[in-house]
Amino acid sequence: MQDHSPSDRAWIPTPGDRLGYCLYRSIAHPQLDRSALDRILEQSRHRNRMRGLTGCLHYENGTFFQWLEGPWQQVFHLLDMLREDDRHMSMTVLDQGTLTQRLFKDWDMRFSDHATASLFEWLADWNSRTDDPRAYVDRVNAFLKSVSQTTAGA
Repeated sequence: MQDHSPSDRAWIPTPGDRLGYCLYRSIAHPQLDRSALDRILEQSRHRNRMRGLTGCLHYENGTFFQWLEGPWQQVFHLLDMLREDDRHMSMTVLDQGTLTQRLFKDWDMRFSDHATASLFEWLADWNSRTDDPRAYVDRVNAFLKSVSQTTAGA
């Protein structure tokens, strides 16, 4: 689902809102099935619309990678809520900071999976050191940026 009309949004930006982002990785609950994943997407899209957030959720081999962006207070409030969500575990924040513009501005929550593009294959093709955490995060960010430019798998 792409962006909705402004009347669908509860959040109203203020001049002091800084644009922030967070990228995290987590492990899906072992019993997570496709219908539960669809519910997560539906809830995420609604919640993000109400909070002025956009982003991307990539799910592959039982692992979530999620990029959230928007007013930094909303991003980190949601992150605190997600830490308590029992549909996933072992949440690790990989990167966070401020943005000058959104990467997923037209997406309440972009979704991709192995059928769209494989993050794990993307990482396996990477001919660099795998023990460099910053390089790993940069590679995941590059993958999500490539996903943001595709239209399939919404």
